[in-house]
Amino acid sequence: MKRWIATSVCGLLSLTAHAADCPEQTPQHNQQLDALAERIALWDDAYHRQGRSLVSDELYDQARARLEQWQRCADAPALADPLAGAGGPLPHPIAQTGLRKLADERAVEDWIAPRDNLWIQPKVDGVAVTLVYRAGRLQSLISRGDGRSGQDWTAHAQRIASIPKQLADSSTITLQGELYWRLSRHVQAQRGGVAARSTIAGLMARHTLGEAEAAGIGLFVWDWPDGPADMQQRLTRLVRLGFADSGRYSQPVASLAEARTWREHWYRSPLPFASDGVVLRQGKRPPGSRWRAEPPRWAAAWKYPASQALAVVEAVDFSIGRSGRITPVLRLQPVRLDDRAIRAVSAGSLARWQQLDIRPGDQVAIRLAGQSIPRLDGVVLHSVPRPDLAAPHHDDYHALSCWRATASCSSQFHARLTWLSGKQGLALPGVGAGSWDRLLQAQAVDGLLDWLELSEEQLRTVAGLGPRRAAQLSQSFALARQRPFADWLRALGPPGGSDALVARNWAQLTQRSAAHWQRQPGIGPGRAAQLQAFFAHEEVLALGERLRQAGIDGF
Repeated sequence: MKRWIATSVCGLLSLTAHAADCPEQTPQHNQQLDALAERIALWDDAYHRQGRSLVSDELYDQARARLEQWQRCADAPALADPLAGAGGPLPHPIAQTGLRKLADERAVEDWIAPRDNLWIQPKVDGVAVTLVYRAGRLQSLISRGDGRSGQDWTAHAQRIASIPKQLADSSTITLQGELYWRLSRHVQAQRGGVAARSTIAGLMARHTLGEAEAAGIGLFVWDWPDGPADMQQRLTRLVRLGFADSGRYSQPVASLAEARTWREHWYRSPLPFASDGVVLRQGKRPPGSRWRAEPPRWAAAWKYPASQALAVVEAVDFSIGRSGRITPVLRLQPVRLDDRAIRAVSAGSLARWQQLDIRPGDQVAIRLAGQSIPRLDGVVLHSVPRPDLAAPHHDDYHALSCWRATASCSSQFHARLTWLSGKQGLALPGVGAGSWDRLLQAQAVDGLLDWLELSEEQLRTVAGLGPRRAAQLSQSFALARQRPFADWLRALGPPGGSDALVARNWAQLTQRSAAHWQRQPGIGPGRAAQLQAFFAHEEVLALGERLRQAGIDGF
């Protein structure tokens, strides 16, 4: 996709959170607006004048759509045209028009309905150019620039084998197309854009082009503005002139269903280039002399599903697991990816979160890993000013911390309870994270085994638990007393699991030294020390004693 394609704001804002609502107009928000405007201006300058892409096209589109919405809400001046000053010394004989984006299937159907003689092409993800032939010989290769004029890339064209230097036609011919980076059997749905467009932009911005680099550049001609009036005739003649891909990747369509079929086919089939959507064209359109450097009515783009989304961080939560691992979780203003509403994403580790320094108000890039799990790609823009944020210290949480429901231990203690009742522990029917949430909110549980003493009558008093649910929990808790020693051992969660822990009873485990542990098969020095510390810890010993008093087998 190219930055010069006109933005369909309504469509793009469907990807962003709370698009229909205006943010509260505070001094802090105004600073955010200014920072986003500065960042987009930086991206525009790098792309249009330096041939460098600092952000993916998807994120750029979403950021610009968000900025335009914020500017309307604040009644602020619009950001300057990104193409302002992007022109070059060579005028285009026929303007490069750009494309309007169709937001969704409804928009595509509305666009198709009043039109006939329609064609569809892959929207090749490269760099737009104009080729001018006179008397059959290549006269010039002009970069897209601002649509009216661009840079002279003719010298580069002489080294690019995919660009014919001589045509079997002596007339003056103006072609518009896309230089792309050649890829082998590239499937867009699986690999995305792989920075193919920015690769081409960087190469063409160089003073010289190496032989290997030039060989990696392909050309797809997507229009012949001064060619035959009929689309089929244009394509037939383009193929005869040596532009076979123009015919191969241009297909007639008459309905949304047919357009959808080709879009899906090209999205999931091997192609020699990256593409970020499809282009719908009317076969008949005005003569090239009437084209302007603005999106026309006779062609439009229908993008592929976004692989990335730009999300605003509302809050940072810190989830602490049973073993004490701290995982920062970003709560997001909802965004959509692959028709899923994404409201949270893990930042991975505490160290990564600290490195990225993510705070509320930051704008981050997310994608779906394996088409299902949201993944944080990175920070696109930090908020200003930076809000304070208290984070847990990694030294405070470990395998032996948080055996009770204190304020600072709520997350890890909850994780211990969930592990204990889960399939890897006691496998208690119907007892999961939500059950423990209710009991903890009601302060019915303070220690890891307090629930063993809860009667059905006491459970009925817990908010949100009716008589039926209380009876179910009571039956499950009673089952716990019948579980064998091995299940209880797993449920308590010794370091590294309990599979290699061979013992007849609890006393044997608590009496072993680190050296004794190390003599057990599969246990090295590190885990031996961890096991000795675990079974000697006062909270763990207290749990064993409580289970002994409860008559649990092995204790």
